[in-house]
Amino acid sequence: MMLASSLLAAVPNLRHAFFTREGGVSDGIYASLNGGLGSRDNADHVRENRARMAAVMNVAPDNFLTAYQVHSPDVAVAEAAWDSATRPHADAIVTRIPDLAIGITTADCGPVLFADPKAGVIGAAHAGWKGALTGVLESTIAAMEKLGAERNGIIAAIGPLIRQHSYEVGAEFVERFTAADPGHAAFFIASERDGHAMFDLAGFIRARLEQAGVLMIDDLGNDTYADDRFFSYRRSVHRKEPDYGRHIHAIALSND
Repeated sequence: MMLASSLLAAVPNLRHAFFTREGGVSDGIYASLNGGLGSRDNADHVRENRARMAAVMNVAPDNFLTAYQVHSPDVAVAEAAWDSATRPHADAIVTRIPDLAIGITTADCGPVLFADPKAGVIGAAHAGWKGALTGVLESTIAAMEKLGAERNGIIAAIGPLIRQHSYEVGAEFVERFTAADPGHAAFFIASERDGHAMFDLAGFIRARLEQAGVLMIDDLGNDTYADDRFFSYRRSVHRKEPDYGRHIHAIALSND
């Protein structure tokens, strides 16, 4: 049902989970632990799945928080619970409030969970290619600092995402990255198809974290496209499925 980072698991009074698609009540293409409020899955199934994830995180369902993600560098600060109607438009959440589980939703994009154990500040970022390129990781770190974190004390864990051998992109994609920084060419290798390349999203995320001063980094190494334990937007497109399930990956401070 879930995977864990060894670095985050070693931190006292901290709970986290990179959830797989196993352990829920949804069926069909959403089987089984679909947490996506934006999917076309049965809403009751999604609520039950989210309640099960909240239970794993040892928080009340109302304290299991996600944002309305828009592939931006924007960060929300969670100071109290919000509901699905009032959730902020953002692609990262930070908090220092115990027993609020903050999570992000993915289905190929990169989930990154953050913790500064000494400061008692946590964060969760949705780092797809667009968010990673435009600064969502740096924005998350800066927002954590405003709550008292120090970047050289932050642990970051990169969860399941689409890996380079599964992530073919076109020439215009490569040009967008190299226009921002010629050094970004290092994150692409040639594809078997002319005019295409394979993108290393995980490597790009790690490099951005390191450049931002975060050096304690754990990468779980899972490929959402190649491994059927995970939902994958790209795999669903290739299979011509009408929709796809979404994962939630979450972190919470505890007073335990």
